[in-house]
Amino acid sequence: MPCTLTFSAPLNVSCQIGDTVYFVGTTSSGGFTTNSNNITEIGIVTAIGGTTASPVITVANNLSTPPNASFILFSKDNKINMSSALGYYAEVKFKNTSTTEAELFSVGCDIFESSK
Repeated sequence: MPCTLTFSAPLNVSCQIGDTVYFVGTTSSGGFTTNSNNITEIGIVTAIGGTTASPVITVANNLSTPPNASFILFSKDNKINMSSALGYYAEVKFKNTSTTEAELFSVGCDIFESSK
């Protein structure tokens, strides 16, 4: 059964449909908010709506309902959001056009996830 979570502040910009949502119960102790160290899965985000100031996410596969004042967090599916490039490749050819011997000390490559 799906549940909806309404927030009073903007969501993290990287939260998207397909992310897994969790909660951690919190309590007040000496003027500080502390957590219970028990992370509990809520389910998978199926819709994001509402306004920027008051976003609403819909969570399917509702495994448990978070109590009020819980800390809500999410994680990405690492099978979908990988940091390596898929379907792209580079081909490099090194050629020494000098008549003297040359030595190659290092070759490097930097790959990163671009815009989504």
